[in-house]
Amino acid sequence: MRNIKLTIEYDGSGFNGWQKQKDKLNIQGTIEEVIKSITKEESIELNASRKNRCRRSCI
Repeated sequence: MRNIKLTIEYDGSGFNGWQKQKDKLNIQGTIEEVIKSITKEESIELNASRKNRCRRSCI
């Protein structure tokens, strides 16, 4: 298994949140599927952190 670091930015509209949910479109599941198709590895562990400057006051 290899380590891959991704720095991503995305528009989450149209998704049902970040975390994997059965039968719902989500960011984590989408990214994992793309990584699996590229690397051909079955076991994927995806961790994320968030940096949101406007967490409380942005509209």
